[in-house]
Amino acid sequence: MPTLISGSTGVNKITDGTVVNADMADDAIGVAELSASGTASSSTFLRGDNSWAEAGGGKLLQVVNVIDTSSPTSTTDSYADTGLTASITPSATSSKVLVIVNQDGTVQSGDTSINYRCYRDSTEIGGTIIGRKVGDSNNSDGTPAFFGFTILDTPSSTSALTYKTQFANHNAAGTVRLNNGSGSSTMCLIEIGA
Repeated sequence: MPTLISGSTGVNKITDGTVVNADMADDAIGVAELSASGTASSSTFLRGDNSWAEAGGGKLLQVVNVIDTSSPTSTTDSYADTGLTASITPSATSSKVLVIVNQDGTVQSGDTSINYRCYRDSTEIGGTIIGRKVGDSNNSDGTPAFFGFTILDTPSSTSALTYKTQFANHNAAGTVRLNNGSGSSTMCLIEIGA
């Protein structure tokens, strides 16, 4: 390729296809020379449509994990707090909260089982999906039964939120007990960005 003198060329003096990659020095074209739309930064990438954009949704923004070892008992079908509770403050109203619970419960006597439900503040979430008449049935030998559930919650809030579980003795027969005196239950809250 002929040597070009600075200022000697103008518009339309270099024809298409004349300059190839081998004719250009490494790093000769920087971000400033690109005609892409958007703003280049450490948190954006150049998309196929020639625009700078963030990576998009599905980002894990924070994780809260708690372990509860309290051992409440119940002989009634009225719901009561299990003691398993966790709080999280979403960073955006568009965030979702993934609630993962593993609850330890035991029927200590009687032909019954354990009901569970889950709350965000004063709102029940999950409903019958997470169980009515679940847990260990007619097992008076004290063997623990683990009940797990996952709820993808959409709180639409940036305020502090408290999640908790409640339990009840399904048939109000005998006694049900959580964590069996030496066990534990867990709750994990994961904020997922839009």
